[in-house]
Amino acid sequence: MPENHNCPRMELARAQRQEDTMVVQVPTSYEYKVTYGQPRRTTGHVYFSPKELKHLAVAVLLVIGVGVSYVLLADGFGGDLILVASASAAVLTASFFVHEMAHKITAQKRGLWAEFRLTLWGSLLTAVFMILPVFFKIISPGAVMISGPASNNDIGKISIAGPITNIIFASVFLAAAFVPTPIYWVFVAGAFINGYIAVFNLIPIGILDGYKIFNWNKTVWAVTFALSVVLTAASYIIIY
Repeated sequence: MPENHNCPRMELARAQRQEDTMVVQVPTSYEYKVTYGQPRRTTGHVYFSPKELKHLAVAVLLVIGVGVSYVLLADGFGGDLILVASASAAVLTASFFVHEMAHKITAQKRGLWAEFRLTLWGSLLTAVFMILPVFFKIISPGAVMISGPASNNDIGKISIAGPITNIIFASVFLAAAFVPTPIYWVFVAGAFINGYIAVFNLIPIGILDGYKIFNWNKTVWAVTFALSVVLTAASYIIIY
């Protein structure tokens, strides 16, 4: 080994050279540092950076706002307006947050860098639909950004993690809706919201999860997509 016979200028081999790292300025409010070479993998380590926590806080507030805006449709659900708004905000926020965290945790467990970031247009669209009195809402203030050496298998499993959480939520909420309770409509609404989120994200186009899952395993995509459609349709029928 070179270390055993004191190669001249050995310190240059031990330390990363300054020219190997550059800062790329992009036309946004972010600054990204790019390092050439193989990123260090930290399998099993889940972490949250201070910047990520700030972005998550803003995203959660936006989603809560969208949930509260459903109070305009309270007559469709019944019950007290404040209870409807609170329940809608809680269900919608949990559905969104757990979906994104499933992507993040799965990626970090596989040794990849993964953090949530707000996006300008996504945040603006979410804010606009928060104040529009319409049933159809776009909820996309941001997404989990992932970086590192990932295989097609890694990408597929990271992508399916989000919709799977919504399918589980929708199934649990739909089952709970059949239990006699004065707030059964909360469970029906929760089933519909999660089913809809799963269906939308599983569409196999563009940057959606469905496109990556479809390229990874078409059978897995077909099963999860069909299941999410059934859950969404069943909850919609119960509501109306």
